[in-house]
Amino acid sequence: MLLLFRRIQAMFYSLVILFTALFTLGGLPPKIDMPDLNAGELGQWVDPFIGTGGLPWVTGMLHPGATVPFGTVKLSPDTCYAGGFDPFPSNGYYFEHRYTLGFSHTMLEGGNFRVTPAAGNADPSKRMKNPLPFLHEQEIATAGYYAVALPTVGCLAEMTATTHVGAHRYTFNTAKDAHLFIDATSFLRDGRAQDGKITIDPDAMEVTGEACVFASFTGRYGGLTGYFVAQFDKPLKSFATWTDGTSEKDSLTATGDDVGADLNFGDISGEPVELKVGLSFVSLENARLNLEAETDGLDFEDIRDLSRDAWEENLSKILIDSGDDSIKTIFYTGLYHSLVMPVNFTDVNGDFLGFSKQVKNTGGDFTYYTDMSLWDTFRTVHPLFTLVAPDIQLDSVKSLIEMAKIGGALPRWPSGGGYTHSMFGSPADMVITESYLKGITGFDVEAAYGFMKKVSEQGMPGGVDGRESVNEYNLYGYIPHDVQDRGSVSSTLEYAWADGCIALLGEALGKDAAEVQIYKDKSMRFNNLFDPDTKYFRPKNSDGSWVTPFSPNITSYYNEVLTMFPKAYAEGSAQHYRWHAPLYPQELISLFGGNDCFVKELDKFMSSASRTMAAIDPGPGYWQGNQHNMHALYLFNDAGRPDLTQKWARWALSDRYGLGADGLDGNDDAGTLSAWYVLSALGIYPVAGTDRYWIGSPNVNGAVLDLGVGKTLTVTVNNQSAKNVYVKSVTLNGVKLDEMSVTHAMLTAQNNNALVFEMGPKPL
Repeated sequence: MLLLFRRIQAMFYSLVILFTALFTLGGLPPKIDMPDLNAGELGQWVDPFIGTGGLPWVTGMLHPGATVPFGTVKLSPDTCYAGGFDPFPSNGYYFEHRYTLGFSHTMLEGGNFRVTPAAGNADPSKRMKNPLPFLHEQEIATAGYYAVALPTVGCLAEMTATTHVGAHRYTFNTAKDAHLFIDATSFLRDGRAQDGKITIDPDAMEVTGEACVFASFTGRYGGLTGYFVAQFDKPLKSFATWTDGTSEKDSLTATGDDVGADLNFGDISGEPVELKVGLSFVSLENARLNLEAETDGLDFEDIRDLSRDAWEENLSKILIDSGDDSIKTIFYTGLYHSLVMPVNFTDVNGDFLGFSKQVKNTGGDFTYYTDMSLWDTFRTVHPLFTLVAPDIQLDSVKSLIEMAKIGGALPRWPSGGGYTHSMFGSPADMVITESYLKGITGFDVEAAYGFMKKVSEQGMPGGVDGRESVNEYNLYGYIPHDVQDRGSVSSTLEYAWADGCIALLGEALGKDAAEVQIYKDKSMRFNNLFDPDTKYFRPKNSDGSWVTPFSPNITSYYNEVLTMFPKAYAEGSAQHYRWHAPLYPQELISLFGGNDCFVKELDKFMSSASRTMAAIDPGPGYWQGNQHNMHALYLFNDAGRPDLTQKWARWALSDRYGLGADGLDGNDDAGTLSAWYVLSALGIYPVAGTDRYWIGSPNVNGAVLDLGVGKTLTVTVNNQSAKNVYVKSVTLNGVKLDEMSVTHAMLTAQNNNALVFEMGPKPL
């Protein structure tokens, strides 16, 4: 039935495009042939459309646009429904849309500097209400490249990128005048822009501009001003600027909250026009420096080759062996999505926009990164970096410390130039501790340790990222629900996790034993909210009474409507947070009364998972798209049942990841779900904030990991298949493992490390 609906839907949109083109172009739409993807050896397995669609609110929130690893530029289509209607949350792109407003150069920052092709007697004032229809059948993408046919303007639009430059190529197949609109004040859904400026220099074949954008995150710290320099390779027939929807022909400049340039190249049928757009969030001068340093003398194909090579180099950090093309596609697409963020915010001269809008310079010592979804990524993405991208991990930590030196606290979700105050807790503590314990030590660890302790003891005033209700947490040993009714349980559990990491780091630094013990004691505070009768973490008032009514299966989403249950769990339920003490699995197991009860309850939780992925109603069981329970299946290892970890790990790999736009089980959150797949496919999974990995059940035949420090890790999986999911034995560098876990030091002990799995159809 769904397939039939999609076929009918495709036929409908084809007819819409046909008749729209007849009206717009005065005849049948010209045939537009799609170019060769020209993907690399590993890039051929990357499908950027995975995670771009599905049911609203449980999509991957991804885009298929052109970017390089950790690039500032994310050059992607801004899609919508007919008339510019877009009621659903997205990252600028939603696969169920069939119209585009054009192509903007950033996503999380807010959709900066949109470029829109047009033909004939084009009117930029109508660009938002008359978006361009397209068909997925004429849309392609791979790592670093995106292309789409736009029949109603007779145009093939192609995009590629460097770190700071978006490269466009538009090939018009119509005798009508070919236009490019450059919107200096563009923004994504629910955003706004102000203080826009744009200048056209027709002799230099250049447009410059700037604007301050207030988007979902950037609006939380007073907006983010971006700058661009755009250069095109064909002379103009005519030009105009617009201000507040009114165009002025031959105008060279415009200022205001809605400004842009209308570039008319005349009849260039069959001759592509190329546009290079350099970005900076520091200054117009730096935008020009970035453009010249990264693309001077290069045309579109040259830049496309550079982008492809950059992705080949980064994807080759993990070379897998698999006879299953689906696994290869899901794996390399997952690795691709894991390497899109954080964002390189450093201009080619070392300048960067820090917190409080301070412009600073790295002095060549590091690359400043932002857009770190730490509350999500500390669980999988940053542990993946510690394995195969330690240089990125080190610079990420240095960037976090730089942010704290200006803002006063380590952020939990930094974006652009400031704190976003998103989510809760202090996940940077896990990222920093784990880095140090895994040998990534080239940062100011004493400063980091001081910031971690400060927030644990004092919190942060003035809305700065920190721990809410920290005084009450320190007084009562938990966050009383009558003090903080939202997320009292979730926050308590994450504070305890972070305090455990402070203790681990303090111990590694040789701090006074009494000081370390303070944080060890605080890390055990999850005990204070565990109800031995129900065997759940429950909200508790300051007088010690349990909050009622209590239903472990009601998620916070339902409770927003029901409003009768305590709002103690963030983005989940008591079921999802029941397993939220990964630093101390044995203590957690003892709270259940021992292995038998724990295994029984955890297996029931796994078995209660929704039968379909990315469901509107995920149910009370395991939810792969829910970050705070995605480690749960690995806890069977600590309860003496590694076979159940292996069973459920392989189930999640095969049933909770797939091909197509709905191939993820929820919001990827800066690669968090993707990195889960990459790590689990290799047979290891991190205990975030530590140097320990659980052993799982790999679904590849083998892999070679470049550890980035002159070392490799070779994973060999003998007798692996869809039926042989159980681990018979594991050896590391020739030594058989006695338990289903390893440390980072063990995995990286030699120059050439070997992890060998022997698989079978039955548990031991």
